[in-house]
Amino acid sequence: MPSRTNKFRGSRYHGRGKKAGRGAGLRGGRGLAGIGKHRLMTRIKFMPGHWGMHGFNRHPSLRKVHLTANVSELSDMAGDSDSIDMADHIIDKLLGGGQIKRALSVTVEHASARAVRKVEAAGGSVTLSAGDEERDSSEEE
Repeated sequence: MPSRTNKFRGSRYHGRGKKAGRGAGLRGGRGLAGIGKHRLMTRIKFMPGHWGMHGFNRHPSLRKVHLTANVSELSDMAGDSDSIDMADHIIDKLLGGGQIKRALSVTVEHASARAVRKVEAAGGSVTLSAGDEERDSSEEE
């Protein structure tokens, strides 16, 4: 019975094929190599929408990005005072996350309806400053 090594005497690739055993040659490359060439069907079948643009981005001049704070952060910002101007803290929108237990008078550029409701339920008031695009505390339901 000949040894395994002796079986390969006289053959160039020892039964592996030309490129096997040389890096990732047998599997056609590593990772996603070749999905635009020899693995094209793999891309078509299993990766629909892999390339190309999806969705859209608004023009930067149309984007409105607000610096926000939640109602739960108000008492820390106000300190010992009963009133707070959010413009001093470079915040232009008040959101309704969390709870507030102190009566505070808040001046802010924008405020969500939920934030106004929570501040007023605690006995405070919300005054919207310049650029009143959202609801004012006096217009509350």
